[in-house]
Amino acid sequence: MKSLSVIIPCYNEESVIETAYGRIKTILDSLHLVSSQILFINDGSKDKTPDILSDIAKKDLSVRVINFSRNFGHQAAVTAGIHHCTTDFAVIIDADLQDPPELIPELLAKQEEEQANVVYCVRKKRIGESKFKLWTAKKFYRTLNKISEVDFPLDTGDFRLIDSQIIEQFKRFKERGKYIRGLISWVGFKQVPFYYEREARFAGETKYPLKKMVSFATTALFYFSKKPLLMATGLGFITVVVGIVMALWYLFGKIFGYTNAESGWTSIMIIVIFFGGIQLLTIGVLGQYIGILFDEVKERPEYIVKDFING
Repeated sequence: MKSLSVIIPCYNEESVIETAYGRIKTILDSLHLVSSQILFINDGSKDKTPDILSDIAKKDLSVRVINFSRNFGHQAAVTAGIHHCTTDFAVIIDADLQDPPELIPELLAKQEEEQANVVYCVRKKRIGESKFKLWTAKKFYRTLNKISEVDFPLDTGDFRLIDSQIIEQFKRFKERGKYIRGLISWVGFKQVPFYYEREARFAGETKYPLKKMVSFATTALFYFSKKPLLMATGLGFITVVVGIVMALWYLFGKIFGYTNAESGWTSIMIIVIFFGGIQLLTIGVLGQYIGILFDEVKERPEYIVKDFING
């Protein structure tokens, strides 16, 4: 017999939260579990989401609600859910119902069949998303895999089942800027794929516009790879070589008369712009890593809990 938690981060989900609860509750009631709970993390919602969750929790004691003091972000909300999870297994799923909760029994069956620690869900098809988002997501995962020191499963999100071993190891992580699907891959143990078709968003709007997607990708890149630093070093070396070659070219050109250095205003400007661009790029990469260090050494909490319901 197993115990299961369903971890659901929520931010302004008033249009979908009751439907999500109903579908997940129906699934959990149909399973033969020793115990189950639904763990909602209200990530500082500004709509009626907190009130709806409070009403649900009052009627159903298997529902736990963690209310944040403000919006700390999706990854912080998932982190809080894992931190407060004490069951044998946990399923991480978003409230927007793009990832069908009806797949939870199949995830449990896959785990049982494979004796896996992680069953991560791979999207065969993503309905209701723009071609731009699909293309950028595809390129992002493949680029990240090429430059990272860890192999990440392609076309996955946070929707997955994890067991108590993964949960306990995850609780040891101290970094504040988390890329959760990357951290779970980094942990190791036995991880197996589960293929499914992702549905269109049930209601509301995406919580990951372009700006947040870029920030999320940046976190993944700089937390899991030092290759940008190596690339910056390589660019610096190349520019030095180019500078030496060009200096010798103009020097010997002046001596042997095959170039007129005085009339080279255009070439000087090109050199200045080129070297200046490389320097700014290198400083920018270094700045990203220094910024990460600055955030980490402050040791601020990743999230602040305002209150618990049924906790």
